[in-house]
Amino acid sequence: MSATAGQAQGERGLAERLGLKPGQVVQEVGWDEDSDDALRESIEELTGNELVDEDFDDVVDVVLLWWRDDDGDLFDALTAAMTALADGGQIWLLTPKAGRPGHVEPSDIGEDATTAGLSQTSSISAAQDWSGTRLVFKARR
Repeated sequence: MSATAGQAQGERGLAERLGLKPGQVVQEVGWDEDSDDALRESIEELTGNELVDEDFDDVVDVVLLWWRDDDGDLFDALTAAMTALADGGQIWLLTPKAGRPGHVEPSDIGEDATTAGLSQTSSISAAQDWSGTRLVFKARR
């Protein structure tokens, strides 16, 4: 396997860890210079679509929300992100890993997600400097 093929396989693996599938539309919110470009590129390669921004005026399958501790009110950001989601959609909340600038405490994520009506279903190492938390609508009883 060539180095380029191996690199492409590794980049595709980043998006696969998020459970993304070809054809999905992914909206990116909160991008900044510190966002992980390899993860972004792997998402576009796997889905076959460019990431769309906050101005996209249709429903999306996934919202990729880059979030840092000093970005404002997480509850408000989650609530806003939910408006674009298709039925069965999910939010991947990406936060800096512990010990890195902008780290968000897991307890804060859990509290704000629950208040917004979301359930945390998994957490992963999404990229070198970023943790990912998968959030979905709570099941109605």
